[in-house]
Amino acid sequence: MLTSGDVVELDLGLPFGREAGFRHPAVVVTAQRVLDAGPNVVQVVPLTSQLRGFASEVELEADPENGLDRTSAVQCQHIRAVAASRIEGTRGNVGGAALSQIREVLGLILDIPN
Repeated sequence: MLTSGDVVELDLGLPFGREAGFRHPAVVVTAQRVLDAGPNVVQVVPLTSQLRGFASEVELEADPENGLDRTSAVQCQHIRAVAASRIEGTRGNVGGAALSQIREVLGLILDIPN
């Protein structure tokens, strides 16, 4: 079962323009109460090892808990819904503090008030 904040492996398919694509780790940002219901579609935000310092990205240091092998940027500007069946495995979890930071940036991007 998935947990909010899980770092998962999935294939995002062929990108168009500046979209994230191909095989990438991504952070599951779907609410836990939704995940507990076993949805067919979940919301994810892809990660990249290309650190650009964009305000729309959250930097994560690699550690044993998140399963990353290098510092990565969570690309909040690339949030997307994917079929749960696309998820090939779980590396780890970013933890509550990082998940809150990711959701805060998503809120800014989507103009969702606090």
